Amino acid sequence: MKNTLILCGLLLLPGQVLAGTPPAKDIGALDWSVQNTWKLSTKPIDFAQSLDNKLVYVLGNDSKVHIYGVDGKEMGAIDVDKSTIAIDIAPRGEMLFLVDNNSTYTAIDVSFTQNINITGAPFLGNENAQVTMVVFSDFQ
Repeated sequence: MKNTLILCGLLLLPGQVLAGTPPAKDIGALDWSVQNTWKLSTKPIDFAQSLDNKLVYVLGNDSKVHIYGVDGKEMGAIDVDKSTIAIDIAPRGEMLFLVDNNSTYTAIDVSFTQNINITGAPFLGNENAQVTMVVFSDFQ
């Protein structure tokens, strides 16, 4: 029994010694570089960036949420209440969440319409129809 207690004490001793050891002072140099910079179209109040780094949402003092692509090109803007003070987004930027001074929370679904050039593509029906349905398929 006495040998077991001594053995346990010896096993715990290195952990106590290591726990009291100060961290290493030589951690190396800090390396950093600017990856992207662009001018915003409004004075920012808050911002959020999608986890895939494809979209940046900026709440501006113009009561709009401006949506930018990674190249800094503004993809659109959403009018919000003047009392909006903070924003957040879903991981891929598909939802926008707003909080305002009136204790109101708002969730907005966000999506983008893509224009597809169908010039010269085969079609059925009226060439000047207001709705175009495009089917992508691969028969390999």
